[in-house]
Formats: sequence, structure tokens, C-alpha cells
Amino acid sequence: MTKRRLLIVGVGVALAVGMAVGHGLQAKKVETDDGVYQQLELFTDALSIIQDDYVEQPEAKQLVYGALKGMLQTLDPYSQFLDPDSYNELKIDTEGQFGGLGIEITIKDDLLTIISPIDDTPAYKAGLKPGDRIVKIDGQLTRGITLLDAVKKLRGKSGTSVGLTVLREGENELKDFTLTRDIIKIQSIREAKVMDDHIGYVRVSDFRENTSKDLESALEKLKSQKIDGIILDLRNNPGGLLDVSVTVSELFLNRQQLVVSTKGRLRSQNLEFRSRRDGIARELPMVVMVNEGSASASEIVAGAMQDHRRAIILGTKSHGKASVQTIFPLKDGSALRLTTSKYFTPAGRMIHGQGIMPDVVVPFEEPSKDKKEKDDKAEKLFNTIEHPEQKDAKKEEPPLDNQLARAVDLLKGIRVYQASLKSVN
Repeated sequence: MTKRRLLIVGVGVALAVGMAVGHGLQAKKVETDDGVYQQLELFTDALSIIQDDYVEQPEAKQLVYGALKGMLQTLDPYSQFLDPDSYNELKIDTEGQFGGLGIEITIKDDLLTIISPIDDTPAYKAGLKPGDRIVKIDGQLTRGITLLDAVKKLRGKSGTSVGLTVLREGENELKDFTLTRDIIKIQSIREAKVMDDHIGYVRVSDFRENTSKDLESALEKLKSQKIDGIILDLRNNPGGLLDVSVTVSELFLNRQQLVVSTKGRLRSQNLEFRSRRDGIARELPMVVMVNEGSASASEIVAGAMQDHRRAIILGTKSHGKASVQTIFPLKDGSALRLTTSKYFTPAGRMIHGQGIMPDVVVPFEEPSKDKKEKDDKAEKLFNTIEHPEQKDAKKEEPPLDNQLARAVDLLKGIRVYQASLKSVN
């Protein structure tokens, strides 16, 4: 079998960016025992009866495809049979553009569930949130829907509309949303800036081919501005490529530190991934922010930072998706997307179903809209009176959300503590 790329840790199906796929994978022949042969005989008997006695002449390919879809669905929500059209859909280049809503979805408790909306997309602007359950798409119930079927319904031509009926956690009434599909353009590094007191801030939206390279460039630029602490914001980051999570982690670690390990049924699936160099930001005090929308590759990075005591993890418990899927192409253009292993943090913790628990738990608080508007109006009024010459000055930055404010306070505290240690020594 050709060397294959260990592939995907994205949660569910990314409607905005497609899904990560391995290349050069070949289907593997699996040894069967007598029990499997007996069951295959049962299958061929049933197939023969359907072909002979069904009210209409069935198409053999559709019968086999249907059987394969059902078989994969019995394994877990992430293993799937992909017909050629679905496989081509999955292979959409993660750097490409297409009509979509900008949400990451999964099947949770047998319900179609939003992992996270992606910034500046129709889903984000409409107010969809992590954990929202999509119960209807264009009026049709989503009971029993597969991830790929949901993708087909939600993705479409830019400018067309789709209706979603959503049940939000903690609320009893359904919410209806009408979203207009748009061309989704995703940049992994959503924001990189120097905050007050020389604290660097970087927000990463997902893990794709160029994420580690773009993040390294952003860190180099921030370091040139003399930052002495860094906040890595992984909130609502649904994941992406496994190897990219490793190259991102190594920017903050020393050479040869363990980032993540995978364990499967086969010995070849038991792998360790280590940093291959000394990271350019390995000595900066660091806070990593996560929430319930942080999943997969995000959890790999957060878990590695936590286990190596490299950073303080702040926010709320992450999503908890820790399985690796591999794509096995079949000769007719279809493919199997199969869960082949699970991944573990450097300390051996399994994240699947558990998530990463922050060192400092800080639930997100929605700012009071009325209070914020009053504060903004008052601030603007007094600024105009006191500094008339700044009337046309650049608009001030919005206030920090409560989680980010706590992260800043933590870094300031670390800096004071380190300074006190130096003075004692």
C-alpha cells in the first residue's frame, strides 16, 4: 500500500471549507474469516431475492451503494461510504471558493448539530451558535440525515437562500433562520495584533495547508514589535489537518517534544508526532483560549500546550472529537471514509467525548447591548468635547470580551510573577 497521509481531524463536515482528504490512498484488502463469509452469503441471498422479486427492476449499483452506506453508518457518525459525486465533493480544495453558509456540523445524539459558525460568513452574521441543533432544512426534518446529505442540502449557488429551523440549548422554542448562501473565503489567521502592555494576540479559525506558515509569519511580525506574551485564540476553531496541528504546536515547543499520538487496532496506526524544531515563540508566556466550538486539531494544540505546561488554557471545555478518519478510494471513483484511530495528548489523555478542560474556566458573557451602546455614546461625546482635533481620528478598538480580558490579566500576572522571581534571584 502506498504511503498515506494521516489525515483528518476536522469535526463533522466543513460547509465553508470542504473537508481534508488524504492523497494516494489505496483500498486495502482485508482478511475475512468464516463468519464474514457466512454473512456475505446472507447478503447475496437477499440481493438475489430483491433482483428477482422486487416490484420494479432495481439497478445493481444503487443496491450495492445503499448497502455500503448502511454498513458504514452502523460504525460511527464519521465513517461513511462516498459515492463518486460525494467523493468529488469531499475533495474540494480547502483553498477554493464555493457557495456555502460557513458552518461546521456533526451528528451528536442523533441530531444534526452545529460545531461552530465561521467568522464573517452568512451563518455567523445570522447569529447561529455552537451547539445549535438543526431540526429542519427548508422545512424538511433532519431526522436520520447523514453529514454528506446535509452538506448537499446546505451548500449551493451563491445568492440562493436556505431556511433552517434550530433548537438552541436551554431554550424551548424553535428559531427560524433564512440564510443567503455566499462565496466563502476562509483565512486561517483571522486576527494578529499587539494589545496593551506588549501582549500579542492571534486568532486562528481553522487548520489548513498554509496555517502554520501564516501563523509563523504573524508571530515573527508580532515579535518584531517587542511583545512579551502571546494569546492564542482557538475559540470556535473546528479543526482541520492533523499534520498542521503538529506544525502549529511546534512553533511554541522545543525540538522533539511529543505533540500527539494516535492509536488504532493495527500496529501501523500507532504513531507519535513530535516537534521537529525549536519554536520561534517557545519562550513567550502564553494563554490558549478554547470553548465548546474548539475541536479536533484545536484540541491537539491545546492538549499539547497543557500537558507540557507550556501555556495556561482558558475558557470553557472543548468539543471532544478525537478520532482520525482516513480516505480509501475505490476503483469506481467512490471511496470509504473510515475511522482508523483515535488520538491522545502527550500525557496519554483521550479527548474523544471528554474534551480539554481549561486550567481557568471562564464562561463567556454576552455584553449588555444597552449598556454597551450607552457607554459608546458617552465615550464618543466626551472624546469629541475634550479632543475636537481628533474628530476624524481612527475609530477606537471595541472593548474586550470577558474571556479575552481575563486572558490579558493572566499574562500580566505571569509577567509580574516572573519579574519578582528575578528580583529574588
